[in-house]
Amino acid sequence: MKDEYDLSVMESRKNPYASKLKKSVTMRLGEDVIAYFKNMAEESGVPYQSLINLYLRDCVATHKKIDINWRT
Repeated sequence: MKDEYDLSVMESRKNPYASKLKKSVTMRLGEDVIAYFKNMAEESGVPYQSLINLYLRDCVATHKKIDINWRT
């Protein structure tokens, strides 16, 4: 490894992972929903926010639709 590097000769390029970055959002979730994912997080060793993201990503991949029937 060199003691110094000349970064001025480097060619720049776009970050190949930029399209995969996550966006921060604020959501209101029920306490029972949070508890459910936190319990799964403890069992699996995966952070609960990552589990929620994985579940939502699966919904996107499988085109899951929710059936909501509001009472009139």
